[in-house]
Amino acid sequence: MTADSRAASVPQGSAAPGDDERPGGVLVAGVGNLFLHDDGFGPEVARHLAENPQPLAPGVRVVDYGIRGMHLAYDLLAGVDTLVLVDTVPADGTSAPGSIRVLRVSAADLDGRAMLDPHGMDPAAVLGRLRSMGGSLPATYVVGCVPADLSEGIGLSAPVAAAVPKAAAAVGSLLGRHSSTPRPFSTSK
Repeated sequence: MTADSRAASVPQGSAAPGDDERPGGVLVAGVGNLFLHDDGFGPEVARHLAENPQPLAPGVRVVDYGIRGMHLAYDLLAGVDTLVLVDTVPADGTSAPGSIRVLRVSAADLDGRAMLDPHGMDPAAVLGRLRSMGGSLPATYVVGCVPADLSEGIGLSAPVAAAVPKAAAAVGSLLGRHSSTPRPFSTSK
């Protein structure tokens, strides 16, 4: 399966809300680079969630942003109530590759001076710059996986691939807590 065919079923990039959409709801953002093995974890979890036969609650949007940080910034500026970022996270010295960690992010965790890269994805920079762009940080969580291999190449390592359903379950748990009164948000682009 190619990177293009894996991501084809997941909405890509950014679209400003039109007349039939309004900001709000929950945004599940898969981020990472498919061409750096385990860094493709976020997009793979987004694909897994999108292909799940059980539909997501109204007001939940799953998007594979890949390395398109500016697109994520634009969608956040349009307004979301809750953001769930799915990405790799650095090892903490005690967690094995494939370990899932759920983190709560606050504005105090971010550096608002970080520069945005129009050709790359640094989630901390995107979130940190929201205020300077006229937005605000929604309730934000990271569902992260400790990577085993970030070298060039396509495909997840065995422990990280095995963690995809666990991460999807963690996202589902967060959605259960944060989408009790969702507002509609179209997944069509």
